[in-house]
Amino acid sequence: MSTNNVKQIENRIFSIDFFRGFTMFMLVGGVWELFTNPDPDKSSSFISILSNQMDHAPWAGLRFWDLIHPFFIFIVGVAMPFSIAKRWERGDSWKKTFRHVLQRCLFLLLIGWAINSGPDSSDFNNIMAQLSVTYLIAFLVMRKSVKWQLIFSFGLLLVTHLIYLFWPVEGFNQPFIADHNFGSWFDRLLTGEQYLNHDQWAPFNAIPSTANTIWGVLTGRLLMTDWTQQKKLRTLLLTGIIALLTGYLMSPYIPIIKRIWTGSYAIASGGWCLIGMGISYWLVDILKLRKIPLFFAVFGMNPLLMYLLAGRFRSFFASIVNPFTYRLFAWGGQPVITIVSFLIISGMLWYVCYFLYRNRIFIRL
Repeated sequence: MSTNNVKQIENRIFSIDFFRGFTMFMLVGGVWELFTNPDPDKSSSFISILSNQMDHAPWAGLRFWDLIHPFFIFIVGVAMPFSIAKRWERGDSWKKTFRHVLQRCLFLLLIGWAINSGPDSSDFNNIMAQLSVTYLIAFLVMRKSVKWQLIFSFGLLLVTHLIYLFWPVEGFNQPFIADHNFGSWFDRLLTGEQYLNHDQWAPFNAIPSTANTIWGVLTGRLLMTDWTQQKKLRTLLLTGIIALLTGYLMSPYIPIIKRIWTGSYAIASGGWCLIGMGISYWLVDILKLRKIPLFFAVFGMNPLLMYLLAGRFRSFFASIVNPFTYRLFAWGGQPVITIVSFLIISGMLWYVCYFLYRNRIFIRL
């Protein structure tokens, strides 16, 4: 990477780029393929644990893979105060900015719907469709005080919980039972489909998950303050630990369920987001460790394009790489072939991201 490009990135709060890039890499980099269907007779207990963490919890519970989604909508919120401030600094009015945000969210909604929907079916259970709602609501309240935004965000979680708890429609009045809760009812209402095959995900999640985006906005505002780096770090880590403990303490009464974004899940995942952001800030902006984080940051420079096309890129690169790795590394068996293929394909995908960044090609809405 050229010196000018490195300096340009380093002028930013680089931990934001790193956190976003790490999240994008986990989303599109194919990391889960390393742990797919490990042989229980040949895999160590450690590999089995990793494999378990690289998949969603079947229903209740919280695994590492359940955090990637909230990481993404959280870091979008963190970046919002910076991007919006740039618009206002160059003279854009709130009304003009709102029109831009509204247009952006409409495109996100349409893209998210189109990705998962078929000729005769509709599906809004997509991170882009969800983000179209969380981004818009977070923007509308971001000029309010910190206290007001916190009350509003927890209010969204409370209202959602009460709707699930007291929803009266027969067959959908069991708040924490898969396919028999308000989220499933709302999915049927929204899509018009009688028999759903959406793996129990609820599009109404866009409402409670807005809290995670708002918390991201507040984190971005924190990073923009003139507080010392140590005070910012302490605030991120302490708040994250409190949120994490609170979420787990709530779980006996409100189960941690990602598929319907329960309040305990939102708060626990929010705690992990804050801790992750704090660790990123400590490593990257305080200790100034940049080389390895730079690898991930490049992944985050074109998040929309990578989210939409990374799967196709990976498939194309795999068709080129696999004929070689399966022949050259057959001596190591499937685990060695998988690891070598992953490393080469990830490198090729990274270079696509770097090429776009170096040539200042950014696909944004």
